[in-house]
Amino acid sequence: MTTHPKNSDPSVRVAVVAFDGISPFHLAIPGVIFGEAPQAPNPFELVFCTAEPQPLTTSAGYLISGIADLRALHGADLVIVPSWRNVNERPPESLLRALRSAKAAGAQIVGLCLGAHVLAEAGLLNNRRATTHWEYAEQMAKQFPAINVEPDVLYVAEEGVMTSAGTAAGLDACLEIVRQRLGAARASQVARRLVIPPHRAGGQAQFIKRPLPLTPGGHRLSQLIESVRKRLNETHSLDSLAREAGMSRRSFTRQFKALTGSTVLTWLLTERLHLSQQLLEQTDQSIERIAELAGFGSAESLRHHFRRAFRTPPIDWRRSFQGEARTSSPAIVDSAPDR
Repeated sequence: MTTHPKNSDPSVRVAVVAFDGISPFHLAIPGVIFGEAPQAPNPFELVFCTAEPQPLTTSAGYLISGIADLRALHGADLVIVPSWRNVNERPPESLLRALRSAKAAGAQIVGLCLGAHVLAEAGLLNNRRATTHWEYAEQMAKQFPAINVEPDVLYVAEEGVMTSAGTAAGLDACLEIVRQRLGAARASQVARRLVIPPHRAGGQAQFIKRPLPLTPGGHRLSQLIESVRKRLNETHSLDSLAREAGMSRRSFTRQFKALTGSTVLTWLLTERLHLSQQLLEQTDQSIERIAELAGFGSAESLRHHFRRAFRTPPIDWRRSFQGEARTSSPAIVDSAPDR
């Protein structure tokens, strides 16, 4: 495997840790997000490395060789462990030491999917919130009681450490890193190029259920969702949206949950908060005007929900994008009953 060519003046150095038995898809997630810029120059410099003898054998059977050793973690701004082969196997001590050293040197450390277990073994998640694939969340909580495991979120970022849920959630987490470091517009460019949403509402629970089949009703709901996204400033409720979709309240509730993985009110809140983030990052609109445009009705309501979701007030969020971006925003997973 070859690494992405170095930029002449890279702004963010990203080191991705490979290992024997790695899934090619897990390895490709940070590769495609950080290694393939939608436009030049690429602000990320990407390098792959390993703690183990090469060649490495992937889970698909082909070999990887010619990548760096753990010295690549020195000077990295971002270190990503994209998964791990077995949650019952302790990773090499050399890798755990290197991760601790990188964190102490100021790097952001990311564990995608089962990579969260590697961070846990390194002690980097102690007394922090974290997540991992839902099938292994309970085991992590029992094995590492000092970690506050949150099994129903897509990703958690706290104090320079990020963890994500199952495989696809790694894309969400990496896009969030792009958004936090470079802003929502750049993250949307990357997402558009990959034909994926730049922000996905809901948590892991939505992936345990069977998705809604492509029915006329499902198509109507998809169209309605896109329509509502364009007019979040309006007042919406379960009943008004059910009427708009031409469905009964009960049928609409069931199909909406199957399609989005969340209730109507939770989905609306998530979309409004996401729009608020974009407006805070990309415009000079006042907090009062942003509250109006996003459908919160008042600045007080916006501040309340924003602080609850992101643990920071809107004004501080805006300030963070005028200088160095912060990386402490969790996925939104609060469930609100429809009424």
